[in-house]
Amino acid sequence: MTEQELASKIVELTGGKENISTVRHCATRLRIVVIDREKIDTDAVENLERVKGSFFNSGQYQIILGTGLVNRIYDEVIKITGDPDAGAKGGKEEAPVYGNKFQRAVRMFSDVFVPVIPVLVATGLFMELRGLLTQEAVLSLFGMTPGDVPQALLTYTQILTDTAFAFLPALVCWSTFRNFGGSPVISIVLGLMLVSPSLPSAYDVGSGAAEPLIFFGFLRVAGYQGSVLPAFATGILTAKFEKFLRRHVPDAVDLIVTPFVTLLAGSALAMFCIGPVLHMVENVVLFW
Repeated sequence: MTEQELASKIVELTGGKENISTVRHCATRLRIVVIDREKIDTDAVENLERVKGSFFNSGQYQIILGTGLVNRIYDEVIKITGDPDAGAKGGKEEAPVYGNKFQRAVRMFSDVFVPVIPVLVATGLFMELRGLLTQEAVLSLFGMTPGDVPQALLTYTQILTDTAFAFLPALVCWSTFRNFGGSPVISIVLGLMLVSPSLPSAYDVGSGAAEPLIFFGFLRVAGYQGSVLPAFATGILTAKFEKFLRRHVPDAVDLIVTPFVTLLAGSALAMFCIGPVLHMVENVVLFW
């Protein structure tokens, strides 16, 4: 069975694309929220070639496919459904709400942070590799010392190890917008604003090498490098605000007005309101 055929059978056996509300995936499982759970033919799904099992949890029908394969099947499934958030647009019937508030919150966090995990894992491996290759004991095997390592090579390894964490707010903001139906390009720009080079780096402010910007005489503002909660909360509220604007701004000016107002409101919210508060919360949790 080809991957296209497997994806087609999965859609068919979960009630067809009309029954699929949203589609997500994690490292090993395709996760589908359906409108009518009774339309799922669980036995037939589990008997499909290359399917390792399935279960229903927290309102999601999760099909175990394994690493690598799940990404390719996900791509094929959304070709059929037409959109990874199939039920969120186009007038489809909304899926029923499954689980209690805690279960829905866990599912929301999972949907936001699971797509970011692979690049963080890769960055961690880069860090381990860099640490290994710059150790004096390892270099001595090749007749070298740490001073013999070219500066350009060290800079390249620093790019590999620092980029994902330095721009983590942009990744979180993008994933949050994706989960809540906002525009990806707006989310990326908004996330990058949180770590703009024009702002004093959070690392420099923390080490005392730079001073934060002072607004209104009391509000201390710096970059949010390495922070998660400010980008997450900003992403939720700004994505919802953008969807509100899309419904109320006239089509003739939507292309200009909506991105402008969304970015202005989102950046102000992040810099002057929820950002400083949640950044302090992160610090309390970190040092508690």
